[in-house]
Amino acid sequence: MDSRQLEYFVAVAEELSFTRAAHRLFTVQSTVSAAVRALETDLKTTLFDRSTRRVVLSAAGQALLPEAKAALEALDRARAAVEEASSGLRGSIRIGTLARLSLVNMAELLGAFHRKYPLVEVQVATSPTGSTGLADDVRHGRLDIALLGLPRPELSGLEVRDIATVPFVALVPSSHPLAERAGIGLDELAGERFVDMPAGFGNRKMVDRAFDTIGTPRRIQVEVPELTTIPDYVRAGLGVGVVPDLELAAEPGVAKLSITGSELTWTLSVVTIAGRRPSRAVTALLDLIGDSTRPEGPYF
Repeated sequence: MDSRQLEYFVAVAEELSFTRAAHRLFTVQSTVSAAVRALETDLKTTLFDRSTRRVVLSAAGQALLPEAKAALEALDRARAAVEEASSGLRGSIRIGTLARLSLVNMAELLGAFHRKYPLVEVQVATSPTGSTGLADDVRHGRLDIALLGLPRPELSGLEVRDIATVPFVALVPSSHPLAERAGIGLDELAGERFVDMPAGFGNRKMVDRAFDTIGTPRRIQVEVPELTTIPDYVRAGLGVGVVPDLELAAEPGVAKLSITGSELTWTLSVVTIAGRRPSRAVTALLDLIGDSTRPEGPYF
């Protein structure tokens, strides 16, 4: 067997699709299929149970997967060590982040990383399902590192480093009867219509859970993909919002109230997969993020 065969096998095992694996590896399906068949021939076993509708790992494939990942990681580390010794840190990083993440200046952060490590290729992606999708992408190897906001119980299988924590606030139209209040309890918003993000986003999950806990499940009137657009719909009178306090001050036509009687907060974390040593390139980026979270850090 060779490393390319193992790489193709791991991609198919993680995607459970030869088509998606080919797309991920920027090649054609026939090449992936041929590599996996050659590996099966070499090992004298079937690694996948294939049908017209699905692809699943066989028992032999399940046994091979962790060993194949470990072998590829060892090769990457060996290659990176030699390249770093001869010409500087090399490698690639696939990083996932939330759209318009105001707590982190991602452009400045990654720009500084590129200037320091110009031979490391950085790919940046977002997820249409927010933090939930980013966490799954890290668990399944589609991302090396992600910045996201989810409650700790939903971060199983991940190595977590917290970056910053902010409180939630309520947003109501300036004409709302509660607009003159300085603070408000969640129970006082029972019966209101809400504007929020889709269900996969961490802040939406936390607020839904908070209202369920006090026995007043809420009704979402408007779902929007970006936090920064919620005040627009609140201002239009289409609902109220309960959101992390991320640079939402001075919105005309919208009153911002603190949440009382609740310790509802949102934490931004950086995650990598648990139980696996990060590559040298990922470790270098984590070190830069760690340096930036200190009070004098320039990117947070």
